[in-house]
Amino acid sequence: MPEPKHALPAGLTRRQALKLLGAAGLVAAGAAAGCKSPVPGADMAPSVFVAKAADYTVDLGASLRRGLAELGLGPTEIAGKRVLLKPNLVEPHAGAGHINTHPLVIQAAAEAFAALGAASVTVAEGAGHRRDSWLVLEESGLGEVLAAEGLPFCDLNTGPVHVVQNLGGVSRLGDLWLPDALARADFVVSVAKMKIHHWAGVTLSMKNLFGVMPGSIYGWPKNVLHFAGIEPSILDIAATVRPNLAIVDGIVGMDGDGPIMGDPVAAGVLVMGRSCLAVDATCCRIMGIDPAAVAYLRQADGRLGTIEAARIRQRGEDPAAVRRDFALLDYVPAHRGLRLAP
Repeated sequence: MPEPKHALPAGLTRRQALKLLGAAGLVAAGAAAGCKSPVPGADMAPSVFVAKAADYTVDLGASLRRGLAELGLGPTEIAGKRVLLKPNLVEPHAGAGHINTHPLVIQAAAEAFAALGAASVTVAEGAGHRRDSWLVLEESGLGEVLAAEGLPFCDLNTGPVHVVQNLGGVSRLGDLWLPDALARADFVVSVAKMKIHHWAGVTLSMKNLFGVMPGSIYGWPKNVLHFAGIEPSILDIAATVRPNLAIVDGIVGMDGDGPIMGDPVAAGVLVMGRSCLAVDATCCRIMGIDPAAVAYLRQADGRLGTIEAARIRQRGEDPAAVRRDFALLDYVPAHRGLRLAP
């Protein structure tokens, strides 16, 4: 883990320093709350970039910068923008790097956006299983990285919220409550982990958006969303939030009984694109999974974008060349029939 670049203020714990950074970042953002208008229409010919990364010691920043360039993202689009990075922080398991988005991926993403002239970069998450997002932040190792880089963290489970129209209309959730911090961002990035999921089949950049739903409204572990149906809720949230970019950490992913109890699997890739749906479909193919067999991806096809390989402009590595079949469990209904043909 990198050494902190800034000493902590005298008398402050790391958690207190992170909270102060978070408050300062949110004050600096300053814009009035209100949901961004969704991107009109679905991109039916999106680009997805795949980079090899053998482990977390390689130059992740170079891979992400190349990916951004391949996707046409440069200073013209990012300069002066408030960027929000939304990692996958599930459980405070120290040393279990296959559970949460790796801290060094977040660090590399923050540096890449700063280099493009972003006005600010904030890391924000509403941990799903634990009420204390700060505990998950610290034990995941991300807190140390944020403190070292002077990056603010925002707990999306608490704080002011506002109601927006549910633009998906698939579940019975009705209107959605979202954090004001999400609305203040100009550019939202879902920085997910590549994992098998016990109930949904896979959890990638779209399922990662459960973490933007405030626990103060939707409970723990976001039980309201579960009661409304995991897959319909994924579709509604993805259609409403519409992240500007998805990055999936597949350097070490999780197979088997994910998203918490599974085993680490070294897939050795970073996957990124402007369409969460196309990114997730590409990730599935890398995992040896047919995206059309994942119910919520199939339902999103044609509504939020495309899952068809022929329509996705692949950049970087060929997904077939980096395929690493993730283990599926025969006794889990959501895993049956997912395997992609050779």
